[in-house]
Amino acid sequence: MLFLPQTPDQREWLWLLSTLGFCLLLIAVLQLIKHQIFNKVSFWIWVCVLFILGFIWSGYLTHQRIQNDLPSYLEGVPLLVEGVVDGLPSQGNQSLRFSLAVESVVTDDELIQIDFQHFPKRLSLGWYPGWRGETVLPEIRPGQRWRLPVVLKRAHGLMNPHGFDFERWMFQQNLGATGSVKAYAKGLPRSWQPKLIDQFDLSFTTIVELSRWHLRERIKKSAPENAPYVGVLIALVMGEQNAISQKDWRVFNATGIGHLISISGLHVTMLAGMGAALANRLWRRRSLPMICPAQKVAALSGFAVALIYTWLAGFQIPAQRTMYMVGVVAVALWTNRITRAFDIWWWALFIVIFLDPWAAYTPGFWLSFGAVAAILFAMPGQDGLSEYGYSRSQKWWQSFKEASRVQAVVTIALLPLTLYWFSQVSVVSPLANAFAIPLVSFIVTPFAMLGAVLPEPLSHASLWVAHTCMEFVAWFLEPMSSWFWSVAYLPQPNLFVMVISTLGIIYAIRPGPLLASYRGRLLGLCCCVPLVWTKSNDLTHGDFKVTVLDIGQGTAVLVETQTKRLLYDTGPKTSPESDAGDRNILPFLRGEGISYIDRLAISHKDTDHVGGALSLMKSIEFGDLLGTLPEWHFLLRRTRELKIPSLPCKAGQTWSWDGVLFKVWHPGSEMTFDAMHHSGKPNALSCVIEVKSQHYSFWLTGDVEKGGEAIIANEYKRSEGLASILLIPHHGSATSSSETFLDALQPNWAVAQAGYRNRYRHPNAKVVGRYVERGIPILETVHTGAQVWEFRGRELQRHHWRDLHRRSWHQ
Repeated sequence: MLFLPQTPDQREWLWLLSTLGFCLLLIAVLQLIKHQIFNKVSFWIWVCVLFILGFIWSGYLTHQRIQNDLPSYLEGVPLLVEGVVDGLPSQGNQSLRFSLAVESVVTDDELIQIDFQHFPKRLSLGWYPGWRGETVLPEIRPGQRWRLPVVLKRAHGLMNPHGFDFERWMFQQNLGATGSVKAYAKGLPRSWQPKLIDQFDLSFTTIVELSRWHLRERIKKSAPENAPYVGVLIALVMGEQNAISQKDWRVFNATGIGHLISISGLHVTMLAGMGAALANRLWRRRSLPMICPAQKVAALSGFAVALIYTWLAGFQIPAQRTMYMVGVVAVALWTNRITRAFDIWWWALFIVIFLDPWAAYTPGFWLSFGAVAAILFAMPGQDGLSEYGYSRSQKWWQSFKEASRVQAVVTIALLPLTLYWFSQVSVVSPLANAFAIPLVSFIVTPFAMLGAVLPEPLSHASLWVAHTCMEFVAWFLEPMSSWFWSVAYLPQPNLFVMVISTLGIIYAIRPGPLLASYRGRLLGLCCCVPLVWTKSNDLTHGDFKVTVLDIGQGTAVLVETQTKRLLYDTGPKTSPESDAGDRNILPFLRGEGISYIDRLAISHKDTDHVGGALSLMKSIEFGDLLGTLPEWHFLLRRTRELKIPSLPCKAGQTWSWDGVLFKVWHPGSEMTFDAMHHSGKPNALSCVIEVKSQHYSFWLTGDVEKGGEAIIANEYKRSEGLASILLIPHHGSATSSSETFLDALQPNWAVAQAGYRNRYRHPNAKVVGRYVERGIPILETVHTGAQVWEFRGRELQRHHWRDLHRRSWHQ
């Protein structure tokens, strides 16, 4: 799959190379005409011509989008921007997010010249209460023109293996920067206050988005009071999923019905069919068919309905795919052509990629087109049951068998893609979908749509029916999601495993009677066995590997030996519903096939070090806990509930795993969980661990400060020939990294974990100067992404996740 590197020039190289896939798609479209008008020579001439055209087209689109990046010299500079809200605002408990199409921008700094031609055309802005004089957030609607004081920063996200790529998402959405509205902030000119200039700017985009906004507000108003699944109803009607809680998403994903809680192709097909049937019935009256055949009018009406609904649904990939397929059928009917099913699929695929090459970077693209391709390939033609001579029970039985086969085909065919994107597969998905698909598709969705358009009190009644049925679905699914075997977490497959398993699946789901060729089908399914293999650890005795995660303003490091694992700290907690454990660490562990950690080490009780622990304990099994925590701490209470052994971290503790020595240097040997030892500053009690092999050592330092560093420096005796790597204490704060400490350890490299443009300005400039004076290279995760250090005997291998993305494309 494709990943976006960090800088615009790297992105440009990526897109120039990614045109290969686009050109291959153009070649595939020619399959429709290959045997009709071209001989072999002329066919390959056209292939070359289209290859070049595709290359130029993709390069042009990429160049246009790259110009939307924020110049680095404007980061953190107060700006006054004027623009139109061109997207659906997302309202949170304490925030408001929206996209703004920029029309003008100024700054009060005369030394800064803004080139508007290279300024981002679209911004992602957040508005938060709590500034001086502001307690209530304004109501933002699509189409409004605002003048806003903002502070912006470039699109920058955490870069970890198997994690969400925020930068890639920003590039896909054509958003050039993120920022926040600084309403009534100190230091800004008095005239720089948020001001609504115009209530509505007329354009096609704003009309569509305002219509979506009214639909969302109508559903919220008409739904039952305090309805827990109103967010699901909104998602089913218009594709906006921000109102669905994380708890509900866990249930939906664990049971494999997440694809239903969105605008699926089935919803678009259903509405297009209803529109076509209505048009066909009305057009058949009187002499209208003499003017134009009713079938053509019905096909055109169905496409018009699909087009309107796709726009109202946010133009999601599954909806686009269905809309284009309906459109291809309509064009074929109007031009009196007979099209095969796969011809329709190919043309829809071509149109999606042609208009939006970045669609291939979303799971919905692969899962939607993959599911339809599998059904078209595997399902046999009509078997004649619609003819006379068959009883109704026979038809129902055959329909049941065909529906079961479709579900089995889709589940098996999407297995490699599901594991690649999510590193998990729902074992109970067939049962959950068999129950949920009829209810969600034929009751919840239709009544939710009716509730969005009907007048009161009919809208209340329709939404009540939809919500009540959704509650029944959730009541059935919640116990299933809690079964320990309901979800299988497997490592992300590599390219070789993907190819082998896909070929086996194609052979297994090929058309034909199931029982007549069951041996061959079983043989094909055997090719999927590598998907369930866990990743092998190729470390030998005495070797170890350290993965320093890109965690933002916090700490999280995984240490692996031949058979053991230690997780040092769990990153920050950013909100009541979000933390680094669930958002960053858990996807990494699942992608690597890790479900058991031998020891969890917590340096101290600060939130940026312990914030993700509880989330991890819900999904990962831990052998024991080592940490500097008071006895009343919530994490110790949780370990007692789970019966996880806990022991305090104190100097002098040592243990050996597979020939690798772990030694605790700080805090003092008198440390316990007793509250009397935790009355001081938590940083001063940080648990410092040295991981040491015969030739290398890696220091995990937490937030230890100068006092603790002095104790360690006084006791530490450096071994000859030992190279060391130091995790910079306290993210590079001025209270740590003392000269005495650095002179004693003499590290060969230093690693800094800190947030991008963090408010503490870590690492501190003076601290960086101390490392530079001693010739110690500093590797910041904010620039490198996750760092993987592999210590094998005398050899050291280091990989940076951002560099791995870039290197994969140059190769």
